[in-house]
Amino acid sequence: MLMALPIRIKLFSRHWPHDPEVRIIQKTKAMTKSIISDMDGVIYRGKALIPGANDFVQRLLKSNVPFLFLTNNAEQTPLDLKLKLEHLGIKGLTEDNFITSAMATAMFLKNQKENATVYVVGGGGLINELYNVGFSISESNPDYVVVGKTTSLSYEQLKKAVRLIDGGAKFIGTNPDMIDPVEGGNEPAAGTILAAIAAATGKTPYIVGKPNALMMTLATRKLGVHPDDAVMIGDRMDTDIVGGMEAGMTTVLVLSGVSTKESIKAFPYKPDHIFNNVGEIDPAVL
Repeated sequence: MLMALPIRIKLFSRHWPHDPEVRIIQKTKAMTKSIISDMDGVIYRGKALIPGANDFVQRLLKSNVPFLFLTNNAEQTPLDLKLKLEHLGIKGLTEDNFITSAMATAMFLKNQKENATVYVVGGGGLINELYNVGFSISESNPDYVVVGKTTSLSYEQLKKAVRLIDGGAKFIGTNPDMIDPVEGGNEPAAGTILAAIAAATGKTPYIVGKPNALMMTLATRKLGVHPDDAVMIGDRMDTDIVGGMEAGMTTVLVLSGVSTKESIKAFPYKPDHIFNNVGEIDPAVL
């Protein structure tokens, strides 16, 4: 009942700002706004924890704010990410606190075709998620070529992917990120591999991860909230912020990853809030 009242009042009452009941409802709604946060460039850079990240996560846990870490990283499983954060000093998380672009890609493809065959250019996390939904990995006339970031990319993999796509396999990308922030700088990401294959085949991949609203929809469904009641925190204007904005979320940019104050000016949209890092964020006031 309470969740519906602000909408009706905001639309139909001219006096709602002066109604004490409405102010109470609005405050309650704001305090319970769910958090969806990116990881790379927000919580860590490569193997280094970003200052304030642990304090931010502990605030989420202690306040019982519903939250998810939503990452375009398709190399690692939720268990891998949980263990990585524990190694970096962040305790108290479970595998249910994570959604990766590999998970989203697997769920998307399962809805398209049951028991499909796929050829994968990507890491173990992507292969694991595809196995989890019943797909077989094959180099012989697969239904899909699925491409994500991998640090073990070879020329033979690129050649095989190109020939399979030329032969009719559908071209799927986990995410469009061209670079990933790591300690000491940046490194090539999934988008660079996709660009090479796209150039060779003349085909454009369908990309499942951010900024595709599909990722945002999966996250809000998992939390059981409407996008209006969720905040997207990220370090990239071209994926996190535009994806959150188009999904109808409040958007927060942190300057600890890819985007900078100067680079923001190049985009025709802007985030709702900007912070140096997540340590400065109080979830209760977003």
